[in-house]
Amino acid sequence: MTFSDLKLIDPILQALIAEGYTIPTPIQAQAIPLLLQSRDLLGCAQTGTGKTAAFAIPILQLLYAKKDPSRTRPIKALILTPTRELAIQIKESFEAYGKNTGLKNTVVFGGVSQGSQVEALRRGIDILIATPGRLIDLINQRIISLSDIEFFVLDEADRMLDMGFVNDVKKIITKLPSNRQSLFFSATMPSEIQKLADTILKNPAKVEVTPVSSTAEKVQQSIYFVEKSKKKALLQHILKEKNLSSVLVFARTKHGSDKVVKDLVAAGISAGAIHGNKSQNARQRALTNFKGKVTKVLVATDIAARGIDIDDLPLVINYELPNEPETYVHRIGRTGRAGASGHALSFCDQEERDYLKLIEKLIGKKLPVVENHPYYPESPGFFLHSIAPSKSSNDKRSSGGNTQRPSRSGSAQRKPNPRRD
Repeated sequence: MTFSDLKLIDPILQALIAEGYTIPTPIQAQAIPLLLQSRDLLGCAQTGTGKTAAFAIPILQLLYAKKDPSRTRPIKALILTPTRELAIQIKESFEAYGKNTGLKNTVVFGGVSQGSQVEALRRGIDILIATPGRLIDLINQRIISLSDIEFFVLDEADRMLDMGFVNDVKKIITKLPSNRQSLFFSATMPSEIQKLADTILKNPAKVEVTPVSSTAEKVQQSIYFVEKSKKKALLQHILKEKNLSSVLVFARTKHGSDKVVKDLVAAGISAGAIHGNKSQNARQRALTNFKGKVTKVLVATDIAARGIDIDDLPLVINYELPNEPETYVHRIGRTGRAGASGHALSFCDQEERDYLKLIEKLIGKKLPVVENHPYYPESPGFFLHSIAPSKSSNDKRSSGGNTQRPSRSGSAQRKPNPRRD
């Protein structure tokens, strides 16, 4: 199947050709025909599957078909997304796919002055991409009206929930006309999101591509057991050994991200951080420097990283394992995108062994353990009551061992903290 088979109009087809797109991804092939039939849709797709184009292309086509020649240009489509980075990338996608349609869009988000955003709104737009907080501010100021919305997209719905935006989302929905086409897209589908979808979507079609429990087939995954105090040294060892031009590193907290960057820079490795405490300009600068290979390493928290879309990213490193297993699937999906191969390495200290067990349960397989690294724990207490070595492993250790130790897996029964730090 090609994009030509999806009955797309020529202005959009020509734009896709110019972008080098000829064959739709599975979610695009399934979602676009449904959306062109004006169906509500609930889409569950792993990151990197092309869901932005899956909703942007049909919205552009449907809006083009009924383009209003008047100069008033009321906002017809609203795309609500959790982070500034993702909002900017969605805007760029609409501009790329819709460059031949004459349709206009803009993006509004917090953390910067609203002046230029308000000016763009007053010039008139067809499509608005927004984060919840700034959108509500502008609605309260009577700068934005949603009374003419015909298309509503809630993107990254699970992250909206995770970031505490559910009440804001519900407030925004009350401002929308009841007669609209609504779309939900999410990398994961926890029960809370399903409940929210049930209250908003009308007889939706459901498209599920690569369920949450699966990880990209071409991503090679591995676990590095390491004492918490030696993670810094292990990270620097791996970065220098592999000598790659771009590596995305995940830390659990904002403070932790900054600490990792500080240590890397002190070791002579160029790095930048991206998280919620950074200003918009600082975040965009860090992302631009990373994409342009000015900096070798980008250290990110989960929330800030949602929306980072980098072509040919060879390696993702989980400096800290997430305490939600679905987040692991999302993290490693940053590499191995669009059919490319990639690697995902994860550090696991004693306190994180429960998280590893939950991840392995979710993805349905044991992750291979890399043991021939200089910081592999030699203390038997590291694995006590959690990771049971095989008999052959004990025999090898008592006789001096070797660098190719058998893999260990499993973890303690203690329940993990259900909330992220």
